Amino acid sequence: MDGTYDVVVVGGGAAGLSGALALARARRSVLVVDDGQPRNAPAGHVHNYLTREGTPPAELMVAGRDEVTRYGGEIIAGRAEAASREGTGFVVTLDGGREVRARRLLVTTGLVDELPDLPGLAERWGRDVLHCPYCHGWEVRDRRIGVLATGPTAAHQADLWRQWSPDVLLLLHSATLGPEEAERLAAREITVVEGPVERVEVAGDTLTGVRLASGEIVALDAVVVAPRFTARAQVLESLGCKPVDVEFGGQVIGSQVPADPTGATAVPGVWVAGNVADVRAQVIVAAAAGLAAGAAINADLVAEEGRAAVDAYRHRMGTMFEEAAWEERYRARTAVWSGRPNPQLVAEVAGLPAGRALDVGCGEGADAAWLAERGWRVTAVDISTTALERAAAHAAAAGPGVADRIEWLHADLRDQPPAEGAYDLVSAQFMHLPSEARRELFARLAAAVTPGGTLLIVGHHPRDLRTSAHRMHFAGRGCSPPRKVASALDPAAWQVLTAETRPRATVDPEGRDVTIHDAVLVARRRA
Repeated sequence: MDGTYDVVVVGGGAAGLSGALALARARRSVLVVDDGQPRNAPAGHVHNYLTREGTPPAELMVAGRDEVTRYGGEIIAGRAEAASREGTGFVVTLDGGREVRARRLLVTTGLVDELPDLPGLAERWGRDVLHCPYCHGWEVRDRRIGVLATGPTAAHQADLWRQWSPDVLLLLHSATLGPEEAERLAAREITVVEGPVERVEVAGDTLTGVRLASGEIVALDAVVVAPRFTARAQVLESLGCKPVDVEFGGQVIGSQVPADPTGATAVPGVWVAGNVADVRAQVIVAAAAGLAAGAAINADLVAEEGRAAVDAYRHRMGTMFEEAAWEERYRARTAVWSGRPNPQLVAEVAGLPAGRALDVGCGEGADAAWLAERGWRVTAVDISTTALERAAAHAAAAGPGVADRIEWLHADLRDQPPAEGAYDLVSAQFMHLPSEARRELFARLAAAVTPGGTLLIVGHHPRDLRTSAHRMHFAGRGCSPPRKVASALDPAAWQVLTAETRPRATVDPEGRDVTIHDAVLVARRRA
């Protein structure tokens, strides 16, 4: 309740819980706000819901809530009264003044069934005052059913209910019939009852019929009415999302909030599902719409996160190889590297005669000190002054015989290339610049090798991205296989001694044993 949810779902019916379930399973933070007033509360059972046929509505909701919370979704009791835009997200105001924040909204507040103003009707709603034959027709099959005519669709209603019972009566009430409708009803043996209906008759807890204005009682077991289906759109209207009229047979039967097939409304970031968006939706249809909306919301969030990731990646690519970024990295920790020389340097240089060496990106100086201990005169270059200070201290601790053979150079070799033909050994360990910058730098490093000298380039092989070693991802290839690096060398000027990938056992950042792969290039410049 204190942070920003990925999605706040307003309404905890079938549509809302279905959407919340899909989002929770997508590892989204989800809050469902439910006022505990489901439209189908008066009904005894849910029908046409495959595998859940005949389930009491409350039982279905309990099961749905359990599924949502099992995957980490949260559900609170409350009524959402309004919502407003806050940046790219939303603030939802609940009853009592509470506020919750969300990146996206899924509104599944359903609708209100506005019944004809007839005494006794509302009290029997959902029990033996009905409207949907697919929801209740089987339960009143072969019973005496009266259809209350309140508009131009009444004859159609009676015709439809005739499928479930041979004893259907059309109570004309405030409607009229055309000749063709009257003929069809007669052909279907549907009785037409003239005169307005005054009230519903009940004995004990059972509907027994209706009383006409004339005083006549028409015996019935069930009454069918056509409610006006009014979208519960208060939260949506506060965001500027207005309901539109829904017509059937030339008659306005209610209102719903327009949306595309995924439930997306005209307000960016707001989705709808269930009866608030489809007055005809039964429970299973509402649940399916909730799932579709949940999937669409997750896809929308993924797209937003992808755009943000690209922006962050571009910023990182533009800054991470610069001096300020390296200074920040070194200052954040007392030691960044292990203090041991790189293993491929040890493997390839141990047998070489000492000479002049260029240590590219020397870091905290372990490679430079190792070379100096073996008689090499080393130019150790790094972009970070903090790294160079630590490296110099490391060399000084090893003794004057080591420190005196190392020259520490603060430079960016991209702008200050080394002197050509000046070094018997040029060693670049894990210099993972973007592709074009890396190619230019490697060409300059190769030019710095004296005839007869050695070029050693070691990098992480791209296959390490498949491990848990936390390698940097580059667009394209940030760390090339050794043979690709070798192919950039002129064979007339260079003899490639080694271009291979070497496995190496190490420990990943979580302390697990892992095998990584070093891409190793060793080349000798022809004399």
